[in-house]
Amino acid sequence: MSLGQTFGVALQGLGGSVVTVEVDIADGIPSYTLLGLPDAALNESRDRVRAAIVNCAEQWPNRKVTVSLSPAWMPKSGSSFDLAIAVAILAANSSVGVIPEIIFLGELSLDGKLRAVRGVLPSLMAAHSAGILRAVVPMANRAEAQLMTSMEIIPMSHLHEVLLWLRTGERSENLELDLEQVVDTALDFEDVAGQPLARRAAEIAATGGHHLLLIGPPGAGKTMIADRLPTILPALTLEEALEVTAVHSIAGSFATRSPMSRLAPIVAPHHTTTRVAMVGGGSHLIKPGACSLAHHGVLFIDEAPECGPGILDSLRQPLEAGTITIARAIGNLTFPARFLLVLAANPCPCGKFTGRGTSCVCTSLQVRRYLGKLSGPLMDRIDIRVHVDPVGRVDMARADLAESSATMRERVIAARLVASKRFAHEPFSLNGQIPSRALRTTYQPERIAMNFLHDELDRERLTARGLHKVMRTSWTLADLYQHDRPTLVDVHEAYALREGIEL
Repeated sequence: MSLGQTFGVALQGLGGSVVTVEVDIADGIPSYTLLGLPDAALNESRDRVRAAIVNCAEQWPNRKVTVSLSPAWMPKSGSSFDLAIAVAILAANSSVGVIPEIIFLGELSLDGKLRAVRGVLPSLMAAHSAGILRAVVPMANRAEAQLMTSMEIIPMSHLHEVLLWLRTGERSENLELDLEQVVDTALDFEDVAGQPLARRAAEIAATGGHHLLLIGPPGAGKTMIADRLPTILPALTLEEALEVTAVHSIAGSFATRSPMSRLAPIVAPHHTTTRVAMVGGGSHLIKPGACSLAHHGVLFIDEAPECGPGILDSLRQPLEAGTITIARAIGNLTFPARFLLVLAANPCPCGKFTGRGTSCVCTSLQVRRYLGKLSGPLMDRIDIRVHVDPVGRVDMARADLAESSATMRERVIAARLVASKRFAHEPFSLNGQIPSRALRTTYQPERIAMNFLHDELDRERLTARGLHKVMRTSWTLADLYQHDRPTLVDVHEAYALREGIEL
């Protein structure tokens, strides 16, 4: 009887646990038994591992093979255990020596190639927390894995390379990656003609992390403005970039985003999306939804009133908490979901109820029903509401005078720096994150401004949440205008932006 042992990682959301892969080879009728609550994909590893070992000219033990994944009570899923199982089998068969404390991640093809797997970064974080400092990962996951600078990452492309390294210590050299790399974007606010109010609203939203609603006819530039919001947001810090990369790693969405990107993400689900796609979920494999993929970035929903019943309202909890908890029979998982929400809507079903509205063919009842699809509780969580008017020929002729994203981003960064100094000893850094209690005590606007807000609250023109939203936006305006404290003018402008009133 002989034993082999390696280590893998079982993920539960963004968290993970190190799994000990033990293999026992004993005399008896040739068989393969996998223990430890594996799912269907993991159960299929038997044939993948066997074919990979044989096609690498290694000996498959024609005896009784028992593979145990410990702890046995923890459900395990996915194909990332293939490499760990294969190496443990060969160790038990005395084909390789004693395996040191290393994490093995990777799916095996039938010819022994290592294929990319999801969740490499959170898996490495879990391994590092458990004290394991070396990991073998597929070459396709190399960029993502090397974000874990505190671990020795050994990228491999084939099982044969892994075995050669285990036996001789030889491996090909890999170039170091630039962890400061930012994915450039061709989008720029210079492309947006006119729309000074909407551009200003986007800058305020980016500065304080305020949610934004754009209402206007088709072709006015709502989508252009939303798509360019990430270009005026500050670059992600390394910690924020790791969080974003970890979420995208689990979702397997690196086809559209580099693992090393420091650009704030933008996610724009179609209005026909489902509730699970929006907030996350699944039966066996729970994946993050659009609101988690937009963590530290922008969640843009075009044609918002066209969304199905309950889709937008499912965002109310993550808008308040900054996280989304998904409860299933296999357990509860929590994903981060602190995003800037941007909604775009037409003013009516035909989209022409703007200006004098002479071209609109909708009845007043149709208009009310259309915008009524945006529920009151959701609208109460929107900080800024802006009407986007059609672009005229004068705006088109003066399009070359529009400010660039770089100029707007400089103002956003300067205002955020003021806020970060003010909140240096607080657990938050943005004006949009100031807790309600702190707004009523430490961070009140001027007395005359508070009197105005209290009058609006007494007249029931503002809810308590709305009052706090206006106060937070007023702090952002004060930072942009370089005021030490929000003035009555700042509060008036914040109130007008919330109610969609032109000053």
